[in-house]
Amino acid sequence: MGSRVRVGLVYGGKSGEHEVSLQTAFAVMGEFDYSKYEIKPFYITKQGQWNTGEVLHARPGSVEELRYGSGEAEQSDFALAPLFAGLSGAAGGSGEDRNIDVVFPLLHGTFGEDGTIQGLFEMANIPYVGAGVLASAVGMDKIMMKKVFAQEGLPQCIFRYFNRTQWEKDSAFFIMECEVSLGYPCFVKPANLGSSVGVSKAKNREELVEAVNYAFRFDRKVIVEEFVDAREIEVSVLGNDDAKASVPGEIAPSNEFYDYKAKYIDGKSTMQIPAMLSPEVTEAVREMAVRAFQSIDGSGLSRVDFFLRKNDNQLFINEVNTLPGFTPFSMYPLMWKETGIPYKELLDALISLALSRHAEKQRIDYTGGSAV
Repeated sequence: MGSRVRVGLVYGGKSGEHEVSLQTAFAVMGEFDYSKYEIKPFYITKQGQWNTGEVLHARPGSVEELRYGSGEAEQSDFALAPLFAGLSGAAGGSGEDRNIDVVFPLLHGTFGEDGTIQGLFEMANIPYVGAGVLASAVGMDKIMMKKVFAQEGLPQCIFRYFNRTQWEKDSAFFIMECEVSLGYPCFVKPANLGSSVGVSKAKNREELVEAVNYAFRFDRKVIVEEFVDAREIEVSVLGNDDAKASVPGEIAPSNEFYDYKAKYIDGKSTMQIPAMLSPEVTEAVREMAVRAFQSIDGSGLSRVDFFLRKNDNQLFINEVNTLPGFTPFSMYPLMWKETGIPYKELLDALISLALSRHAEKQRIDYTGGSAV
């Protein structure tokens, strides 16, 4: 490894959160300490094409500079070469041609935080920031996540789920089950999607059917959850096996719930950091956040979201986000800033955790002890 760590920053992607990813990448590039790091950008287009540009020694001037056109960057096979150099047996090289030391994926949603690209990095045997294949996949699939939480004994809202085939075969049964078990209003979500895309609040049977059909546009599985009149509490988690939790924060949505518009468009939602909670609730939510993180075998970073029911202060875990928003104004880094870890130190910690996890995994004997 050279005097400066070369970070492969991967952003863009095929998901509906492409633009959010660009904003995140632009913010992260502006906060790296370029005396310690140099950045190799990898931009994935909405069609899935990989492009790469020159090594960066300073922040780009605008978000638009992060989009590499067909005549401005190496594409496809050439773009992927630095990531897979370790598999070819080639030496590391030096200067502009040397390999990537660690990958920092900033891809939100499908194909970015669902374990697929993490599998690519595993095959390339390259260190990368954030959750591994299993944790990423479980963290993206809300149904599997809730099953894991149930096994861990974490309290959560009542939910029901079904796939497209089941719904088309017997929608009347699932409508009845939701009405009896959950009542109205209830929330309908695609099982695999981020940033509240495809989420609806249904107040009656007609709206439930409409919401389910809408959610099936984005995934083959749908989850329906009971409505809880609650405060929305979030906690940042950092670490590998020895993870720790930040002070909690609270979101006050501008809309009926914290949907895509409230998160990224209207700018009217407010954040309270630290959240105004009793010491007992603060301790409980931080402890539950680490338990949730460990239950999915998390690593690097996650933001864990909770509901705090207003009438009795009962905590319910909502979800684990293995690649949360990461601009300097996002909840994840802001909660760590309030806890005592500023943004630049957070980037250092995540790089160090990625390298440490990779080194630990090299101790595993994947051959099963075979001598051949």
